[in-house]
Amino acid sequence: MGLSRSSLTSFLLLFLGLFVADAQFVPALFIFGDSVFDVGNNNHLHTIIKANFPPYGRDFVTKQPTGRFCNGKLAADFTAETLGFTSYPQAYLSREASGNNLLIGANFASAASGYFDATADLYHAISLSKQLEYYREYQRRVVEIAGKSNASTIISGAIYFLSAGNSDFLQNYYIDPLLHAAYSFDSFSDILMQSYTNFIQGLYALGARRIGVTTLPPMGCLPAARTIFGLDGNECVERLNNDAISFNNKLNATSQRLQNHLSGLILVVLDIYQPLFNLVTNSTANGFFEARRACCGTGLLETAILCNPLSVGTCANASGYVFWDGFHPSEAANNIIAQTLVASGISLIS
Repeated sequence: MGLSRSSLTSFLLLFLGLFVADAQFVPALFIFGDSVFDVGNNNHLHTIIKANFPPYGRDFVTKQPTGRFCNGKLAADFTAETLGFTSYPQAYLSREASGNNLLIGANFASAASGYFDATADLYHAISLSKQLEYYREYQRRVVEIAGKSNASTIISGAIYFLSAGNSDFLQNYYIDPLLHAAYSFDSFSDILMQSYTNFIQGLYALGARRIGVTTLPPMGCLPAARTIFGLDGNECVERLNNDAISFNNKLNATSQRLQNHLSGLILVVLDIYQPLFNLVTNSTANGFFEARRACCGTGLLETAILCNPLSVGTCANASGYVFWDGFHPSEAANNIIAQTLVASGISLIS
């Protein structure tokens, strides 16, 4: 049985109290990846994969859509708060990502991006390769703002987060018959692992030393995945969940090899599979009453442009829903996921 929301929060606060002094020495956060972490970069792209319109953001602190694929805060927002940040690293393509705002880091994540650059290209998102280019550009900018010595301290002391892979499968591999015919799941996963390796090595070469990477979620439990791949059934799609577990095993093994090979690197795999699976399969025990349907629209499929002010059936209160839209957790679920991520990634700040 999973912990309740209140007991999990109490446990985390007690646990983190032992490390709060260390957390205060995290100078910046740098965030890469996909829609799990995107806080508005896609607002500035010519793509249909956006969330800068209602009802997205209706429960955010500003009560306005920001580009986050959620009704409120993302797990990355809650993590930043736990680490003591009073403001969030800005979307790098936004006007707010300038001047002193850059001194606490930046967010390069782009919805529909993935380890496979072709996935991002398919949806006109920012590939991981391009995100790394933007990070190089960031470094040049922060040297101009703060000086070389201060920039070096920010870069070496920062925590880096990465979330990718979900779009590579659900928005590319599983729905592209040519890609599916050309590669087995195992061989396609190997291609993604090579891209992941290249990205981590690239970040390391640019000074990153504390990196957390999230696993794939239980893909077969996402509302849209159940609708599309589970013939609209109410059960999680076991095949997709097994694929996620297989990929996550490779991610763990690859991460261990990278850490062993790259001196001084702390590379932590942050498991989101089990926490989200627990919320879905033990929803009532965790304070939720709906785990099959999402809040937005019918809750069976809608995401991005399909989740809009005219979506019929959108729930009045998302706090009882595990999912906000067809692919993304609600703010309430993100809060719990963030708590488990920080607890499992404590070595990044200790």
